Amino acid sequence: MKHFIITLITLLAAGIMPARAQELNCKVTVNADQINGSSKSVFETLQQAISEYMNTTVFTNMQFSANEKIDCTLFFTIKEYNDERMTGDLQIQALRPTYNASYTTTLINFKDTKLDFGYQENEPLIFSPQNWESQLTGILNFYAYLIIAMDCDSFQLHGGDEYYERLATIVQQGQSSGESGWKAFEDTKNRAAVLSSLTDPSTTGIRDLLYKYHRKGLDEMVQSPDKGRASITESLQTIADIHSKAPMSVALSMFKDAKLDELVNLYSKAPATERSSVYNLLEPIYPTETSRLEQLKKGAEER
Repeated sequence: MKHFIITLITLLAAGIMPARAQELNCKVTVNADQINGSSKSVFETLQQAISEYMNTTVFTNMQFSANEKIDCTLFFTIKEYNDERMTGDLQIQALRPTYNASYTTTLINFKDTKLDFGYQENEPLIFSPQNWESQLTGILNFYAYLIIAMDCDSFQLHGGDEYYERLATIVQQGQSSGESGWKAFEDTKNRAAVLSSLTDPSTTGIRDLLYKYHRKGLDEMVQSPDKGRASITESLQTIADIHSKAPMSVALSMFKDAKLDELVNLYSKAPATERSSVYNLLEPIYPTETSRLEQLKKGAEER
């Protein structure tokens, strides 16, 4: 696994405790174009405060060099602003590099439509590993740890265990706060549902997929495209398994939004039988995506 594990072991053996390092390279945008008749400065300071929070907070004990930081984006769309309360949605994206290649793959592409938080202009955002500081920092912590957990899972089987535990604590705190977006079974795509989709026994196989698809699949394709693609094909059976057990799981839509277009490109040079096999597996799961999936059955020369 990355993140200077060998260096860490060496330093610990020598009795030296290395400094913790920040994990994220996060681009933050706050779009308030839908808000009329109010000063825009509050949204500008909000964007600056979130950017500073995400890019300076040290969330874990892992060691990251500057070029190992996880590239991610948070795009806030503010639709209502009343009495220092903002509502809207948040698009979260995270990328992962592939081994020995310039290619980056989308790890997360998810829209949180339950965005609702209070914010006063120039209000400091305070990170606390144990305590619930505010709805806004709770949301930011949730997605920071989700990005880190899924990134770790993609490099090592169940490598994100520690951070899913942190996510569980954040969700529990959110539920106790009474704020929106955290209640279990209230919504199939809220934050509680996202965590459940990654940790519930019926759908936790998605974490195995993260490892097989990325570490055994994409990372191997540089050396052996056929071998790497075969691992990806094998990993896709997990999607079918989840669909059979929990057809409304948000894990299915998260995978689709992150990976469907990539799969079309990955299989462009695969044999026709292989392309058809993947199409037949995915089409019943994503019947509204037929036009995109049809591209799977076409080779690169047919497009």
